[in-house]
Amino acid sequence: MVSAVGPGVSTPRVGDEVVALLEGGGYAERVVVRAGQVLAAPDGVDLVDAAALPEAVCTAWTNLVDTAGLTAGEWVLVHGGSGGVGTVAIQLATALGAHVVATAGGPERAARCVGLGAVAGLDHRRDDFVAGVRSASAGHGADVVLDVVGAKYLPDNVRVLAPGGRLVVIGLQKGRRGELDLGALMSKRAQVTGTTLRSRTPEEKAAIVGAVGEHVWPMVAGGQVRPVVHARLPLAEAESAQEMLSSGEAFGKVLLLP
Repeated sequence: MVSAVGPGVSTPRVGDEVVALLEGGGYAERVVVRAGQVLAAPDGVDLVDAAALPEAVCTAWTNLVDTAGLTAGEWVLVHGGSGGVGTVAIQLATALGAHVVATAGGPERAARCVGLGAVAGLDHRRDDFVAGVRSASAGHGADVVLDVVGAKYLPDNVRVLAPGGRLVVIGLQKGRRGELDLGALMSKRAQVTGTTLRSRTPEEKAAIVGAVGEHVWPMVAGGQVRPVVHARLPLAEAESAQEMLSSGEAFGKVLLLP
């Protein structure tokens, strides 16, 4: 809830229930946020659970739509489909009319990705995701790959791309330096882009937040995109929350409550 606003700020207003895209980190009971990075709490979602949405939705939207130019009917491979961004990316891409294949750790987690709208869920511990995507897409491949893994997956991410495909790297969980087969990239007329949300300018972040409010918030209100919350923990248990994320136990977001 907004407790104060700065000079010249007309929206939001004091007393409004809101969520926000922070500059970085959210381990605090009160925060100061630029007005352009604030969104009214979405209709039909518990206010606490709504805190799971801004960063994940903004990340998914700007990378799938702004960067990759995703269109209805395309095939999307979402790595880390059980994560905070991944669970939202599956729902968002599906709501936009795309066909999603998601990877996750273990058959149960892969199945839960299907429950979020993915056409197929692949267990990254045992499944060949290149073969899995080609099978699901009848040989077409992935028009868009949203990758949180990084260097380890780079060669196979290029292999799985369809002609004209776009690989968007948003995480480096398994390394930052990899070998890129430029010949394969050229033959497919494909693109590789690396992005982060935190390094964007305030103007860029405000534009992303504005687009999310216009295009995604109606999907949230309509139930097409929902927060996926694994656990709610008190702020004092932040270390336990980090351990939960590091262990791979969490499916979706872990929220800290002040």
